[in-house]
Amino acid sequence: MTTALITHPECLQHVTPEGHPERVARLEALLPALDGKDLLRVEAPLAEDADLRLAHPADYVTAIRDAAPKHQTVQLDPDTFMSPGSLTAALRAAGGAVKAVDMVLGGEADNAFVACRPPGHHAETTRPMGFCLFGNVAIAAKHALERHGLSRVAIVDFDVHHGNGTEDLVKGDERILFVSTHQMPLYPGTGLPQETGPHGTVMNIALSDGTDGGLYRKILEGRIIPRLTEFAPELLILSAGFDAHADDPLAGIELEDDDYAFITERLCAAAAEICGGRVVSCLEGGYDLGALTRSGGLHVDALIAAGEGVS
Repeated sequence: MTTALITHPECLQHVTPEGHPERVARLEALLPALDGKDLLRVEAPLAEDADLRLAHPADYVTAIRDAAPKHQTVQLDPDTFMSPGSLTAALRAAGGAVKAVDMVLGGEADNAFVACRPPGHHAETTRPMGFCLFGNVAIAAKHALERHGLSRVAIVDFDVHHGNGTEDLVKGDERILFVSTHQMPLYPGTGLPQETGPHGTVMNIALSDGTDGGLYRKILEGRIIPRLTEFAPELLILSAGFDAHADDPLAGIELEDDDYAFITERLCAAAAEICGGRVVSCLEGGYDLGALTRSGGLHVDALIAAGEGVS
């Protein structure tokens, strides 16, 4: 079988103001780097309201739809904007995550990478923030549980920023393990290690400015993999942020290209032992275009290699 690449040209229509780090150029740089790779290429469908309501209340979904401008650009919070193409792009991003779950659980692909934008891990239950409108990975996890009948799903978020939105959306569900590694202090200022959620299913790992790949690998081996093994999920979802790279302008973690290859390889190896290799990865951050392109390409290479190993 193979690795699915799920994306859509309409994700390029989410236009942010000049100088904004979450920009169209991210996908314009990343997608060509995936050309020529052995991927099953699928267009991301539009999420339906019923998909969004797996994680967000109906009035929030309506509010985001109503906020979508027909002309110009509107600002929802200090960092989050909507242009005329943003709502459709956000629906593709959420729909792509749902489609990835369907493909992996349905046996159409061994694993999947959802290369869509805007990202989602800062979108809280009733609040858009941090470039995010809908909680893509949380929606995907709830979809796997509610519609595919899984009992346990794990989310590992290796973006440099805490996935506060994902935590907000899943912390009350004991069927979902949420693990986040993130620099602290840093935006959004959440993710204290003592915050474990009402069911003990939240694992926040705060990283100091300057943390390098060697230390990160020790944390992955010593803390994250054992927790995943203990929880025994039936599906692993990754919030794949590439902004912990040493070249990224928004933070101070010092990961290099090969660290992202190792992280992906190790998480896929754990998934092979725990859940039959079933992995869905969704693009989150990564704002240096060169680092995003190189690290994202290695991430996808590792997914492909893992899928070949499963098959």
